[in-house]
Amino acid sequence: MSDFVGIVIVSHSPNVAKGTADMVREMVGDEVKVAYCGGNADGGLGTDVAAIHGAIDSVFGAQGVAVLVDLGGAETNSEMAIEMMDEERQKAIVICNAPIVEGAVMAATEAAGGGSLDEVRATAEEFLS
Repeated sequence: MSDFVGIVIVSHSPNVAKGTADMVREMVGDEVKVAYCGGNADGGLGTDVAAIHGAIDSVFGAQGVAVLVDLGGAETNSEMAIEMMDEERQKAIVICNAPIVEGAVMAATEAAGGGSLDEVRATAEEFLS
């Protein structure tokens, strides 16, 4: 398990999701686990609950997971994926109300510094104030 909060990026576009994850890794490095998913099950624009669930599961650790989403449908499907987790895991997963690219970079930076899940979320969400 990781000592850092994991980051999941969920976008309607596979390219946006991958590009954001690439940017996070370039700026923060590999010590923070980052997963991404984008597009629907048919490869088009949209989101996929099963893919989101898998992404969260792949980076889940003792410090929890911060999920960043691009649009309302991504948030709804992320909520559904979280509801599929056991109750203990659900408590350690948050959806950040933040811009996807800037929020993901700032969340990962905070996580790399050892920030708690609440600190990671607050840092990502600072862009809205």
